[in-house]
Amino acid sequence: MALGNYTDLKAAIADWLDRSDLTDRIPDFIALAEARLNRELRIRPMEVRSTMVTNVGQRYFNLPGGYLQMRNFQINTNPITPLEYITPEMLDRLYGSNTTGKPRAYTLIGDEIQLAPIPDSDYTIEMAFYEKFTPLGDGTSGTVTSNWLTKNAPDVILYGALIEAEPFIKNDERIQLWLTAYKEAIDKIQKADERDRHSGSQMRVRNVYSGVEY
Repeated sequence: MALGNYTDLKAAIADWLDRSDLTDRIPDFIALAEARLNRELRIRPMEVRSTMVTNVGQRYFNLPGGYLQMRNFQINTNPITPLEYITPEMLDRLYGSNTTGKPRAYTLIGDEIQLAPIPDSDYTIEMAFYEKFTPLGDGTSGTVTSNWLTKNAPDVILYGALIEAEPFIKNDERIQLWLTAYKEAIDKIQKADERDRHSGSQMRVRNVYSGVEY
């Protein structure tokens, strides 16, 4: 059976569980599997870029929707100004509450980014970050019928859904089987992504200057 879209995936889960009475529950198993995958996977297909323009005196900015983890953060000046992450406590200690200037650092508080120093001008800042996969569904209410997972890694979303289903149907002895298959699939996806990132050249250690003034 093909697993290229949401409908196929639901049918496959029912077949693998050998159950025809879980139609209303299978979407929940898929959603739980997606939540697990978003916590555990960090691969290039999850990376996106977003830009925004600062306003003078504005220190807080909302994180983009679907944000999972920062990959790179910079001001698009010439040359580019990298922004370094520091903890909220260190940011307050280094810059205080009223220091203004070109931002050099940032921290994360809840769903917001805090820049320091407070921007003294309008700057274009660019984020590269890991974003959640668009959830699978019938194509309405923010869902899609297929995504990168169904097209490129249907096994991992299938095994993830089966892990969530077995406790519900009180078939606990099968959990370890699907968990092992799931972890092997995750490991292969992550390793393939690492090979792709570094193909064609050898990794080298470089000295990088930190722009944060201590």
